[in-house]
Amino acid sequence: MYELSEEHREFRRSVRDFAEAEIAPHAAEWDRKHYFPVEVVQKMGRLGLFGLTAPEEYGGSAGDFTSLCVAIEEISRVDQSMGITLEAAVGLGINPILTFGTDEQKATWLPELVAGQKLAGFGLTEPDSGSDAGATKTRAVLDGGEWVIDGSKQFITNSGSSITSCVTVTARTGEKADGKPEISTIIVPSGTPGFVAEAAYDKLGWHASDTHPLSLSGCRVPEANLLGERGKGFAQFLATLDDGRVAIAAVALGCIRACLELSVRYAGERTTFGVPIGRKQGVAFQIADLKVMADAAELLVYRAAALKDAGASVQEFKQAASVAKLYATESAVTATRIATQVFGGYGFMEEYPVTRFYRDAKILEIGEGTSEVQRMLIARSLGLPVE
Repeated sequence: MYELSEEHREFRRSVRDFAEAEIAPHAAEWDRKHYFPVEVVQKMGRLGLFGLTAPEEYGGSAGDFTSLCVAIEEISRVDQSMGITLEAAVGLGINPILTFGTDEQKATWLPELVAGQKLAGFGLTEPDSGSDAGATKTRAVLDGGEWVIDGSKQFITNSGSSITSCVTVTARTGEKADGKPEISTIIVPSGTPGFVAEAAYDKLGWHASDTHPLSLSGCRVPEANLLGERGKGFAQFLATLDDGRVAIAAVALGCIRACLELSVRYAGERTTFGVPIGRKQGVAFQIADLKVMADAAELLVYRAAALKDAGASVQEFKQAASVAKLYATESAVTATRIATQVFGGYGFMEEYPVTRFYRDAKILEIGEGTSEVQRMLIARSLGLPVE
């Protein structure tokens, strides 16, 4: 069963109250100024949002993955920039260390990350290896008990803020017997000499999210900063991305819900030819489609989350994650187009939030694995040997 419990619904209300009070009134200004609101991120931490899936020993609440998706959805309903900040902070920042880290690594990094006082990034994507993440060129060589890392990463969320404490990066650490690269994951603390978060990107959307390219030049970190087993980096980031796909689908679900709510309200208030535009089938039928998208995306997102919480097989969860990610994100892009059309000329004006949602939505089809990658994974799960 994947119907939300009463506890989940109560939790949803508390997160919605926070989002409406602390984020919604400021989201447009943050977007306009490309401002990353550290103070609000830390308020989210005090609310416990970053520790939902972390054990109590590190300051978390040892909750379920479904609760995290609820929180991401509600934050994204008012601002995708803050929604993706939460999604990446937990799924890409905390999760790899929590899942693969040693006891010492967990004790070192997790308490501040779980409290939302610090953020961590996940350095996977590179300029020449986007969807083909196994083609990473970043290299790490052991020298005198230290990893010496050289390379670059791009599109890395939460990687260059004033509260970023570390970034886990994937790198080639050797070659396997079959000639394929040995890829490992290494924790690189912020401020390490040779590790630079370059100037933030000038993005189409997600203006209030912290996103940077990274460069590593002769960057030296202790050998003990290896995350998990040497040579297991590829498997680690594949597992990390499965969770992330459901979480970013929750971002998309929040976007769809916002488009539905805004469109219903506007269609009831805006009049043409003496009647509300919601009286017109051309408008009302499109809004009806938004309701279908919201309901279908909800079922797919929380079904995948329930499978995760129930300990479903890797294969079953992987397929459900890709299905949820594909449908919810593509529907979100369509939903923003419909909402903008419902608002007409006003939908093209920055004073209305649908404009921001429209700009923010496109990246949902790209981040955490493109739509094309999701279709490939779903096809393979059906036994089709697609390349």
